[in-house]
Amino acid sequence: MTETEAALRALAHNVRAIRTRAGLSLDELGRRAKVSKGALVALERARGNPNFATLVRLADTLGISVSALTEGRAEGRVRVVSADAVMPLWAGEKGGEARLMLTTTGPAPVEVWRWKLEPGEAYPSHPHQAGVVETVSVTAGQMVLVVDGTEHPVEAGQTATFDSDVPHTYRGSGTGTCHLIMTVHIPPGPAQGLPV
Repeated sequence: MTETEAALRALAHNVRAIRTRAGLSLDELGRRAKVSKGALVALERARGNPNFATLVRLADTLGISVSALTEGRAEGRVRVVSADAVMPLWAGEKGGEARLMLTTTGPAPVEVWRWKLEPGEAYPSHPHQAGVVETVSVTAGQMVLVVDGTEHPVEAGQTATFDSDVPHTYRGSGTGTCHLIMTVHIPPGPAQGLPV
């Protein structure tokens, strides 16, 4: 079995299990997440290739982290993850990428992401569920963080944080590649208080 097949099987198992625990039919989850029933059926059968935006919408709707959808079972007390062992969940037109490195466990999980943005390259994100907070630490280069229409320049050595329940965009700026670490803080209560 290839790494991609194993990842699709883990995703299929996790989506089905979390949807079932939440008491949602395929139709209801599709309606709430704005994902077609056919795409959900394919996903739960480990077929197809869901894009990053679909995974984010499903995770938000189910009240869990993206990695709770994509990760296999946790192994041991300490996990060490190499960036080249994690497939990008987003790839930009100019070579940028986003890799979900890991998600912490517990009642309020935190996702840890590695991003690379080329100058002028942007990733627009839809609003997340209420209570989700994102933190962006630029380690090299420059970016512009756009939150609810307002631009905020962030340079190497700077960190920005915001409530991400509004539209937001990450955009590379300057002349070189921007590298950043992003954390997404998920509010407690996975799969509880699902939006109607």
